[in-house]
Amino acid sequence: MTERVNVGEAIARVLEAHQVDSIYGVISIHNLPIADAVGRREKMRFVAARGEAGAVTMADAHSRFKGLGVALTSTGAGAGNAVGSLIEAMNAGSPVLHLTGQVEREYLDRDASFIHETKDQLTFLRASSKAAFRITSPDNAVGVIREAIRVATTVPMGPVSVEFPIDVQAAEIDLPLNLGPVKALELPQAEQAEIDLLVSEIKKAKRPIFWIGGGTLNSIAEVKAIADLGIPVVSSTHARWVLPDDHPRSLGAFHNSAGVEQLLKDADLMVVVGSRLRSNETKTYSVEFPENIIQVDANPVAQQRNYKIRNFICGDAKDVLTRVLEQLQGTSKVDTDYDAAVVAAKQAAIEALRKQIDQYALICDHLRAALPQDGIFVRDITMSGSTWGSRLFPVQAPNQNIHSLAGAIGLGLATAIGASIANPDKKVIGLVGDGGLMLGIGEIATMVQENTNMVLMIMNDGGYGVMRGIQNNYFGGRQYFNELHTPDYKLLGESMGVKSWKVGSADEFKTVIQEAVAFEGPTVIELDMNSIGPLNFAGPPQKKLY
Repeated sequence: MTERVNVGEAIARVLEAHQVDSIYGVISIHNLPIADAVGRREKMRFVAARGEAGAVTMADAHSRFKGLGVALTSTGAGAGNAVGSLIEAMNAGSPVLHLTGQVEREYLDRDASFIHETKDQLTFLRASSKAAFRITSPDNAVGVIREAIRVATTVPMGPVSVEFPIDVQAAEIDLPLNLGPVKALELPQAEQAEIDLLVSEIKKAKRPIFWIGGGTLNSIAEVKAIADLGIPVVSSTHARWVLPDDHPRSLGAFHNSAGVEQLLKDADLMVVVGSRLRSNETKTYSVEFPENIIQVDANPVAQQRNYKIRNFICGDAKDVLTRVLEQLQGTSKVDTDYDAAVVAAKQAAIEALRKQIDQYALICDHLRAALPQDGIFVRDITMSGSTWGSRLFPVQAPNQNIHSLAGAIGLGLATAIGASIANPDKKVIGLVGDGGLMLGIGEIATMVQENTNMVLMIMNDGGYGVMRGIQNNYFGGRQYFNELHTPDYKLLGESMGVKSWKVGSADEFKTVIQEAVAFEGPTVIELDMNSIGPLNFAGPPQKKLY
């Protein structure tokens, strides 16, 4: 006999069939049938975020470790609150399923003043997601959800939003036999002639260099093999951990340092693999590259996006690199002079950055010493995150240093919570600024309620430090609107029942971070930057402001 269930339960069962173990969300009258099914079935953990932005960001972080991330929000303002986080997930290429409620079908798009109704919600969801669907028939709800999961997990991956009218969620249906899991579409495969061309160019090159991005996140062994051949590798900040920092040919994310820029300029072959060559990593596309550039990307529209590319190969990074390496067996590109230049360029970049940030280099050192090698470092967009966090903090393995890709502040705490829940056996450090934290400070309560094993490091300089640097550099030192009243974060943490500290020097931090990392559960450390000393940062490296 066919089992009858409401659509909310059918959706819960689809997610279970796809091995989803956690859902992040905010409950509402317009999503309760789904939430109720999750609660009744007790097969998935529901993490009650304090805001929809936090819920989607937590799901985004979760997906970076576990595959599909799922967020549940309400309709109208609830769905609108999620938009910024959806934009981040788009930039990060995160496979996120965003389930949002909707008003009853009878009142959809009628401007009937129905509670939670908003004008043309589907349009802003499409604008901020890889795709967006509206389910108007209970009978095709399971099919649409499975298709949404397929789209989200197909490269280039991204968030997919699905609108569920409340009466659809509550309607009973015959439970379909096939609930999942679905398979992502196969990636395009490069032509053999394209592989042969890349192999030939690598063999001919005297000073080749690779630039890798997020498209190589599943190509760790292949990228290492490229470096082992004798080819240096520079990475986007998103791909920093693909090649361990301690590899002698790893240039990390020092793409804006003078020595590395010179290496890029002097190369006779540059191979760009899975990178968008973003403006903040190329000084607004002003970093000089060699004429001979070959770009590998699974997204066909990436061709000629911001730099003139001599040859473009549409294909999966792992497949292309595997086939290239097969033909390069027995080939060595090792050049002792080139190796020495690579080491010198990286060392000069490290020394220059350490001198620039002064005491904060010691904070970086103390954090690295205290955090276990398998620990996870999550950083918001903040001065510390953009200086020592993105470049100086050593990482040797996948997903040990993750951050916001869209450039928006305020997502660090929620990202750290999602990372912690996805990795209960690992210590997580969440690095945030006082300005960014205030955008989602309510999620401290989520951090505590979920008993996350994480340390929240709050860099407090009483304002928007990045903006101060930009105003000083580009606006004649005139400082406007960047001063912020902030709470005593140590007292705030203690009011939430969290073990908390406040430190005013690198030496104090050295002791406290060891204690915080050893503590099982959530903790807060406020770093008083006015006491520690200035952190010189003029904003993202760029040729000009506009």
